[in-house]
Amino acid sequence: MPFGLRRAYLGAAAIAVACLVWAGAAAGLRAEAPAQAGPAQAAAEKVPLSEEVFKTVVLLRGIPVDTFFESMGMFANAMGNDCTFCHASKAYFDKAAFAEQTPRMQRARQMIVMMNAINKQYFGGQTRVTCFTCHAGSDRPTSDPNIALQYATPTEDPNVRDFPPETRVTADQVFTKYLQAIGGTERLAKFTSFTAKGTYAGFDTSFDKVPVEVFGRAPAQQAMIVHFFNGDSFRTFDGRSGWMAGPDTPMPLVTLTGGNLDRARLEATMAFPTGIRQAFAQWRVSRTAIDDKEVTVVQGLEGGQVAANFYFDEAGLLVRMVRWTQTPVGFVPTQVDYADYRDVAGIKFPFSRTVSQTYMQMKLELTDVQPNTQVPASRFARPAPASQPRI
Repeated sequence: MPFGLRRAYLGAAAIAVACLVWAGAAAGLRAEAPAQAGPAQAAAEKVPLSEEVFKTVVLLRGIPVDTFFESMGMFANAMGNDCTFCHASKAYFDKAAFAEQTPRMQRARQMIVMMNAINKQYFGGQTRVTCFTCHAGSDRPTSDPNIALQYATPTEDPNVRDFPPETRVTADQVFTKYLQAIGGTERLAKFTSFTAKGTYAGFDTSFDKVPVEVFGRAPAQQAMIVHFFNGDSFRTFDGRSGWMAGPDTPMPLVTLTGGNLDRARLEATMAFPTGIRQAFAQWRVSRTAIDDKEVTVVQGLEGGQVAANFYFDEAGLLVRMVRWTQTPVGFVPTQVDYADYRDVAGIKFPFSRTVSQTYMQMKLELTDVQPNTQVPASRFARPAPASQPRI
């Protein structure tokens, strides 16, 4: 990339999603505090770790595969580029080439060692300095002051974990308004399941729309089947454990862990949101803006740290949720945007959902939602591993 020229991030990420499917084949950064599967998962199945699945993993060892890819997403986001920026360029077409060592891969490993040393020496081992701290979306860190930035109108990022508190309203008041806005607790209590059809579009389809089916059952079960041109992709959450399997996954079956598992739980909960208050033991409230419109933010805390943000508009509707996954290279967000609320069985149900991650983006547009249908438990069970080539 010539100096001063930066690719449009959308195009970079579109390539990155294809690359990241096999990025683990040659990655390599160390986990200081590996993310662990939940107790229910640990008892039911052994979650494969990065070095057991991919080749030449040098430093990011001892972490589940889904956390490994969140870490890869951090690199793509921080560098504002796709994964072939560090890996061999031919890896886009030949996935085995991800195992080839490149100078930039070696440099990345040195940078992570430096980052870990800074955090250990100055922040007690907490991941306070990350790849994004210095790169901020550029492959070349900037060391000189930017006068134009200094005198420009500040741009506020709504997806942060550190907000000034809002003391004039409580989380309970926000949730009460939300539940009332979407139909009231009495009607919500009668909404116990649904089946839906619509379209899915994302980087993995080049944003072409393909058919999708979604199933939900209270209090927090959800399944989605995406009908790709080369096979079906299953994404299921049974209320305790979650999985992904299909032609789009980095291995035949991916078991969700840590923040990814909790995000699946939160997404399933928001379809039947009477249990939202129990999602976290601690809450705090703040305010920000999305697209120049003021929103109220309710933050869920785990161990004193913000784990998720819920954004509500003036009418009380949920418009965004952000859940952070802790990785060895920092907290990595997943953003879920909700829109197009329509009446279903007397409640307002979002027919549009956009999920944005550091390594992919997808949009779900529902065309038909059938409430209170008979949905068997098997819909949410662990899917069969997909048939796909392996490196």
